[in-house]
Amino acid sequence: MPPHKRTLIIACGALVRELSEVLSINNLEHIEVECLPASYHNSPDKIPAALEERILKTSTDYDEIFVGYADCGTGGKVDKVCEKFGLKRLSGAHCYEFFAGRDNFADLQENNIGSFYLTDFLVKHFERLVIKALWLDTHPELLDEYFGNYTQVVYLAQTDNPELENLAREAAKKLDLELVIKKTGYGDLEPEIISLSQNQNKSKLNDLVSENS
Repeated sequence: MPPHKRTLIIACGALVRELSEVLSINNLEHIEVECLPASYHNSPDKIPAALEERILKTSTDYDEIFVGYADCGTGGKVDKVCEKFGLKRLSGAHCYEFFAGRDNFADLQENNIGSFYLTDFLVKHFERLVIKALWLDTHPELLDEYFGNYTQVVYLAQTDNPELENLAREAAKKLDLELVIKKTGYGDLEPEIISLSQNQNKSKLNDLVSENS
């Protein structure tokens, strides 16, 4: 059996725990993870340029690179970076879709119109990434402006953790919304990481980087 190629996943910081767990459980020791700031979750316009910068800096050190982002609100710009360097990314529009699974998420959207989604990471960092980021701690009058059209909070739980469920309830209460908990696990994330393509080769990646640097 040929040796595994050395692989780097450049990912959203909000996925670091889940990715590390998937790699550990499946003994994927040849795959390393480097995360960009999780705060880009609220500033998707920063993702494409940061991705490209990281690809250019690390391409010579790995046989292949995988982009650990979905589209994530970039309007196709992550896809343009991937196309530029011949890379693949996580499927779907955002982390909610690949955690829930594409078909399951479509059903969730249809049956839960007006939902505000949370993951384990967002539940843990709700105060910083939602309340403070939207100035709701100092301007509570903005709550209706931001969330007036939402009907519920849907917590897509990667783990069976009562403490996180309590935090999700507190988050929903702060938004004055009902809470729905869906225990999704890692959804499509694990099989995608396990089946990372082995068809890319270092010379092709380096050629593309040289052309675009």
